Amino acid sequence: MMGVARVCTAFVLAWLAWLAGCSTTSTTTSGPVSELRPPPSAQAEDPDPDRRARTRLELAAAYFANNQPEVALPEANRAIAANPNLAPGYNLRGLINAALGKDDAAESDFRRALAINPRDADALQNYGWYLCQHSRHEEANAQFAQALALPQRRESARTWLAQGVCHARAGRLEDAEKALQRSYQMDAGNPSTSVNLAEVLLRRGEAERARFHIRRVNANVNFVSAQTLWLAVRIERRMGNSAGVQELGQQLLNRFPETREAVAFQRGQFDE
Repeated sequence: MMGVARVCTAFVLAWLAWLAGCSTTSTTTSGPVSELRPPPSAQAEDPDPDRRARTRLELAAAYFANNQPEVALPEANRAIAANPNLAPGYNLRGLINAALGKDDAAESDFRRALAINPRDADALQNYGWYLCQHSRHEEANAQFAQALALPQRRESARTWLAQGVCHARAGRLEDAEKALQRSYQMDAGNPSTSVNLAEVLLRRGEAERARFHIRRVNANVNFVSAQTLWLAVRIERRMGNSAGVQELGQQLLNRFPETREAVAFQRGQFDE
């Protein structure tokens, strides 16, 4: 089940919004939706329930990764039907139900996953992010803390990132900076960490440090977006660098002219 666990972990990051209130990042597979097909073992049901559950769960994860939660849900249901004690199945179905706006079902799934395996770091992290999304910050932090307390937690940089964003959403900027710094120290190459850390530092009046992090992101053409350029514009404005504001603003207008960030720049709405 390790492949499914990694998919589940990745999707909490797919939900992390830039703190400026911009759109979230998204994760998709490389091929178009129509190319996904059930493997032969899923078409001719495997008589072994554990193998059948694993196959269905992998298929559900593939559909979910391809931004098809409505197609992924029946596959997750079939996986759980084949093995009702499949903790990763409930964890993944929780993510799917959350994506579909089925909040009660999502919470029930996360709780069921943790009832089966209280030390499931992926489920703890995903449930924590779900709670944060619903402004239940204290409960969310309890889940993150449990995940981080697990020995040999390989994905702890992601959990520190999620906790840092959650702290920032709650207005706890000092705690947010500490958590995001921990994430950055463990995985300096994650652009989500750098963007969120830059935003928090800007909000804390640390524009010079914020500039360092956002420049690292924008130096990589694969990471540049309207959101990252807009954050860079706001940082330069805070530092009183009008030339930098105009240069970055022009990049924003040239590369992402139809975005709300470009419109905000044209209107001079830097603080909204």
